[in-house]
Amino acid sequence: MSSFNQELIEALPHMRAFAHSLTNDRALADDLAQEAATRALANKDAYQAGTNFRGWVFTILRNAFYSEHRRKWRKSEQSDEEAMLAFGEPSGQHAQLELDDFKRAFAHLPHEQREAMVLVGACGFEYEQAAEIVGCAPGTIKSRVSRGRRDVKAYLDGNALTEPRGAAARSPKQRRMMAEFDRQVGLGAG
Repeated sequence: MSSFNQELIEALPHMRAFAHSLTNDRALADDLAQEAATRALANKDAYQAGTNFRGWVFTILRNAFYSEHRRKWRKSEQSDEEAMLAFGEPSGQHAQLELDDFKRAFAHLPHEQREAMVLVGACGFEYEQAAEIVGCAPGTIKSRVSRGRRDVKAYLDGNALTEPRGAAARSPKQRRMMAEFDRQVGLGAG
């Protein structure tokens, strides 16, 4: 098996995770990752060996997402009510509710902040690599991650209806989730 094919196979789980963060739908994410892999194979000759392979395929994936997103946007837009229903399904366990709160908070972020947080936090790209994938300056990625982290915290704090606002209002699970994200992103406690 060629080195290119092996690198593509190794990148697939990361591509699926990134695609899921963009689409928020597992089936669409799988389709998007498959489309990006197909495009990568079709453009195999355009890849320069020795460069950042994951960055290259993530750029293909991101471009495929935007192409599909623009096509769907032209056809129809999801109503606000449909969006709220999609994120508002009740869950039976406390931990699941906290995870749902986090997902809702994350979904409320602008697309650029979600994208930066996933690339840096979940996928483990350096700021410079994420900036190359997105096509902006590293400082812009740092800013998007910082603002996204701040906004998720603010959203979670704002959901504490009967408790005082601030860090004390978050449950231990929410604090652990934020601490884990901080650790992955390398921001430390903030």
